[in-house]
Amino acid sequence: MSEVAENPVVSPEAELPSPTSVPENASLSVRLVTLLVIIGPLLGVLSAPLFVWGWGFDWTDFGLLLTMYVLTALGITVGFHRLFVHRSFETYTWVKFIWAILGSMAVQGSLFQWVGLHRRHHQFYDTPQDPHTPHHQGSGVLYLLRGFWHAHLGWFFVKDPPDLDRYVKDLNASKPLRVASALFPLWVDLGLALPAILGGVIARSWGGFWTGMIWGGLVRVFLVHHVTWSVNSACHLWGRQPYKSNDMSRNNALFGILALEEGWHNTHHAFQLPLVTDSGGGRSTRAIG
Repeated sequence: MSEVAENPVVSPEAELPSPTSVPENASLSVRLVTLLVIIGPLLGVLSAPLFVWGWGFDWTDFGLLLTMYVLTALGITVGFHRLFVHRSFETYTWVKFIWAILGSMAVQGSLFQWVGLHRRHHQFYDTPQDPHTPHHQGSGVLYLLRGFWHAHLGWFFVKDPPDLDRYVKDLNASKPLRVASALFPLWVDLGLALPAILGGVIARSWGGFWTGMIWGGLVRVFLVHHVTWSVNSACHLWGRQPYKSNDMSRNNALFGILALEEGWHNTHHAFQLPLVTDSGGGRSTRAIG
């Protein structure tokens, strides 16, 4: 059984901007380039073990890489996204704390920062106010590629909106979650130290320690990063749109698998849950997912 939530969901106070026209689809060539840009580095990292198997990569390293990938990717999709952003389910506070740690180990920002930006994304999806839309960068192939870069990781170099705190009022009301978010650097270090320590203990050598950190730590972070960021970039450019939505979100089977279901992005955007508003606890007609 799950405990009753102590605080209501608090929605952002800002209203949505006036409706804008739906951005044009990217050309087929741009979508193919997008796919190659994402798949190329991933294939390089995935093929690396074949060349170092037996001396720089073995079953212990593979197990650490796979385990840490699944745990931290779930920390993003189940923890940060479904539990904290969308309040899709309720659970005990100690379970929330664990999900906050696992999501933080993915090294994509603190709990409050990640949730605030993602709620803003859903409020302003594919408008100029969306933090990481690949659109609104101009027209033509060059601008669409620049949009892909911005959506994939360029937006990390943009200053966070000054009003981000109002998107996480419900989470900020919980002291354990405030602690979990504030200790983000500790969870990042722990996510690198755990596979290193386990690798050293299992292999009984310093070599196992360092390969555990490389594969279960650094390479795992690289994979989780680019797979997750591809939901922002590729899944707004390349894939299918089986459902009508007011944005350019796409269902992408590849990232539906690699991102542990996050790639079914058009479905996610098309069937969004209404917000619970600040005033009166009633449900708004606006949606956040």
